[in-house]
Formats: sequence, structure tokens, C-alpha cells
Amino acid sequence: MKVLIIGAQSGVGIELLKLFRERQIDCVVPEPGAINIRDPLSAARVITQASPDQVINLAAFHAGSQLAVLDAEQHTQQCEEINHLHTGLVAQVCDHLHVPLIHLSSVYVFGGEKKLAYNEQDPPRPSCVYGHAALAGEQAIISTIKQHIIIRGGWLFGPRQDEMMRQWLGELISGDGNVTVFRRKFAPTPVEDLARVILAVSLQVDCKADVWGVYHYASLESLRESEFVQQVVKFAAQHDESVYRLLDHLNINLGRTEPPQIANATLASKKIFETFGIKQRPWQGSLQRLVKSWYKARNES
Repeated sequence: MKVLIIGAQSGVGIELLKLFRERQIDCVVPEPGAINIRDPLSAARVITQASPDQVINLAAFHAGSQLAVLDAEQHTQQCEEINHLHTGLVAQVCDHLHVPLIHLSSVYVFGGEKKLAYNEQDPPRPSCVYGHAALAGEQAIISTIKQHIIIRGGWLFGPRQDEMMRQWLGELISGDGNVTVFRRKFAPTPVEDLARVILAVSLQVDCKADVWGVYHYASLESLRESEFVQQVVKFAAQHDESVYRLLDHLNINLGRTEPPQIANATLASKKIFETFGIKQRPWQGSLQRLVKSWYKARNES
């Protein structure tokens, strides 16, 4: 099997490359910007030269950043170009060359009004720039190429994708135990867990399984953002005395959830389990390792 990974510089992409290389699967990674919507032939050149058995598209606006949804509000055109037009261009070439396409999308195609976790039958109703562009990208794929799999992922965190989490800790320390979070529920998902899922899907696509369509994946146990912050603080307190001293008077303030954030960003992962046999994994161990890595890096610097 030979795979072309577009957008492999993201957190998910870095972890996915590790998994492919561990299994000695041939991977091609184009340079960032090699596919340019202002040069429509660029996608054809990149994909044709790679001659892959499948394409995995991880490219997205500020891929690998927890602040991408916020930043997109000030960069509408750039977000539209990457999440929608770039995706549509890749889909056109894959269809022409008869190459299956696996595409990573987002929970932000939903508006957050639902009380329960979103499943694949729920109609998308985005309420932010990022979500509108992501949905347009999905629609471009669905209308262009039959051999496609779209995976909508949960709220991602991991190495190099932890800005919001670091902001919480910084605010906590500077605010003497006070930190403000959104009044929302979400599904924390480590980048390495989502990479594992994409690998499993890719392997079954290589087996010519007829599994095309849209799937959701989020790690096990959704919770309120305030509860997740408490977990971050708990793990940080194991390494940071300034955080430990604040545990007894931690005060989490709940801010209103307004676009571009959504009140419910949870995903049901039943379909991907029933189709591929992919089980959800807990996220707590990954969070603990990530927080520990912050302080290890600090001590070594």
C-alpha cells in the first residue's frame, strides 16, 4: 500500500506518519503549499507523481491549533480556501484518477443545539466560519467522488496542539486560582488516538471494503469543559508547586458559549465501531502524559 498524506504537518498527521512508518507502509508527504487552489493543476501534479493507492487529506485552516475555530472568524477567505476549495480540488483529482479519499473534518459542522451526542444522521447546521467552510468541503467531496470516507473528529489535543490548555493554566496562576471557561460540553480526543482510527480505516480501505460515507470518532467519555480543566489542573499540580497551592481555592468561572464556539461538541462513535470495529479509548492517560511533557521540557531547557 502507498499513501499520500496531505497536511501531515498537523498533530494528527505527525502521529499518523509514525504509525505508518512503524508498519513500514509507504507514505508520500508533499511540501506545505504544494497544492495551491490558484494553480488547479498543482493537485493533479502532486497526486499523479505520488501515484498513491489512497489519499488522506488532513489539511485544514490552522490545522494543529486549538484556536483555529476562533482565528477563522478573522480570516474568512483563508479558511474558505483551505477547508472548502482546497478539499474540493483534491476530491476532483482523486475522482479522476480513481483514488479513494479519506478526509478529516470537524464537529463544528454542527451548531451545538442538540442535547445528546451528534450522530451521522443529524443534519449539519454550522454556526461559525470554520464550520461553514468545513461543511462546504464535505459537500464538495460527497458530490464529486464516490470512494470517500469523511471522519469528523472530537476536540483534539496533544503535543503542539495545546494552546488553549496552556492558556487555562496561565490564567489560573496569574488569577490566583481563577480561570474562565466556556459553558459547553465536548469530547476530548488525543491526536494519537485519532491517528490510530485513521490508520485502521485506511487499512480496511486498502482491503477494498465498501465502507464509503461519513463517520464520527471521539474518545471515550465526553464532559463539560470545566470538568476537563479540573483534570488538567490536577495533573499539572503533580509537577508544579504553584498550581498545587491553588487546588484548594480553584474557582472556575463559566462564560457564555457563543459562536464560534458551540454548546454541545460531542460525537457518537457507534457507526465507526459497527462498520470498522474501532473501539473508543479513554483520553485521561494521554492528557496526563501531555501535561508531564510540559514540565519535562521546562526542566530540560
